[in-house]
Amino acid sequence: MTLQIYRDLLEVMKGRGGPYAGIDIPEFFALVETIFEPQEAEVNNVLTRKPAPADEIAAKTTRGRQEVAAILEAMAGKGLCGIAKNGGNVFYRGLPFMPGIFEFLFIGSQESEREKTIAHLIQAYKKAHTAALGVEKIRFPLTRVITVAQKIKFGNKIHTYDQVMTYIDKYDAIGIGACYCRQAAKLRGEDLHGMPVGVCMWFGEIAENITERLGGRRVSKDEARGIITECEEAGLIHMSRNTSEEIDFMCNCDRWHCEVVGNVLKQPKPGLVFNSGFVPSVAGDLCAVCGLCVERCPPEALKMETAGPPAVNLDRCFGCGVCATGCPEGAITMENKADFPPPPKTTRDLVQAMKNSTSEHKAESKKSKTSKGRF
Repeated sequence: MTLQIYRDLLEVMKGRGGPYAGIDIPEFFALVETIFEPQEAEVNNVLTRKPAPADEIAAKTTRGRQEVAAILEAMAGKGLCGIAKNGGNVFYRGLPFMPGIFEFLFIGSQESEREKTIAHLIQAYKKAHTAALGVEKIRFPLTRVITVAQKIKFGNKIHTYDQVMTYIDKYDAIGIGACYCRQAAKLRGEDLHGMPVGVCMWFGEIAENITERLGGRRVSKDEARGIITECEEAGLIHMSRNTSEEIDFMCNCDRWHCEVVGNVLKQPKPGLVFNSGFVPSVAGDLCAVCGLCVERCPPEALKMETAGPPAVNLDRCFGCGVCATGCPEGAITMENKADFPPPPKTTRDLVQAMKNSTSEHKAESKKSKTSKGRF
């Protein structure tokens, strides 16, 4: 029988939102009863998105401060809650499944039977969640692509937020950990298609957290640059939050396992909801018509023509530059996409933009239903 504490946790995870938020299905309880001990579930249920100290959190439970502080530290070490520091004080906050708990569970690249079990339980939950609610429709992009800057054609406008190295240069603390999607796939025995796993990157305070508590690895700026090169050569997509000023992570995603890319590719026009603001330009006089760019293209936006260089389907193209990095002739460069809007500046701006988009959709749907009802 499911304990009431896990029934309460269901409502909490519903409220935290994000992809795969809580839903009342057996797969949800199988998952949370494995990753949360009962006392951890109890503490999780009083955490909010706003970081709070242990004594404030303990006051919302029947447990003492020291006991709650120990539970919080254990949870932070497992990736079940977020932390923030202010001076010598530690603050804790609740996390959604994504982005959050799912990613943090696998950062340390551990391969115990517990990790393997969790990888399978997460996959089962996600499949059941999608079967019950369908594919989430993206109305405003939560994430964005960062193109390969060195492949941008001379004369095109390049913002600082368009360049991966901007973030490496900005932060002193840089942490590397396992890509959740590929690590979980590895634990399930799936084919990784030769893609590297330990290449997800965090910056600043969150980098300190994942290296101190979650098994991540602190790297120098030079090592971080080398990892970026490795990712580009492998054909991975640079991806981060869709903001221009607040970036604290960078994923390097593949087409087969990445959660974000997988959901994007289920949209009617993937390139409209996941993009860098750049498009590939093929120099016909340099193109050897080898087809390698077509093979490498993550969204399958390139198609070989009967004669001449490949054609680009802009409804599918991410502007990632994977085609350009793989072209042996150097025939592909990236150009600015016409009328592409800049990303929201901050996370708060992004949240507001997403809310506005949802409100506009609801208003349009209501108007459409009203118009139909007149005839």
